[in-house]
Amino acid sequence: MAFGGFDNNRQGAPMADINVTPMVDVMLVLLVIFIITAPLFTHAVKLDLPSAQSAPAPEKPETVTLSINAAGEVFWNDAPVAQADLPARMAEAAQKQPQPELQLRADKSTRYEVIAQVMAAAQNNGLSKLGFVTEPAAAAAAPARQ
Repeated sequence: MAFGGFDNNRQGAPMADINVTPMVDVMLVLLVIFIITAPLFTHAVKLDLPSAQSAPAPEKPETVTLSINAAGEVFWNDAPVAQADLPARMAEAAQKQPQPELQLRADKSTRYEVIAQVMAAAQNNGLSKLGFVTEPAAAAAAPARQ
């Protein structure tokens, strides 16, 4: 392949070959730069850190799962509980140290009145930590298998 010259027998078509030499030169330069800078990324500063002791992390309080089905029946940690016995159990749980977290799980079709009564009973009996448990949107969109 000749670039220029004084040959009168040259062809009139444009050159269709790709010159990869500049690309290889750039890649080699980048490779050399990475080889030189790579050891700098692993260089660590040596420090003499002070040592200290702290109190152990406090225990996580237990959680009480309070479930309400569509019919309004209440379950305390998956065990059925009568509405009349619920305040006594809540008062007993409120006396524990640390106070347990009450996780409220309610069916989608549960009447709000029942949920509000359970929340009011929890507040009246001294339970201050109340959380609502829901399903992620992807799980709720999938049809239930039976």
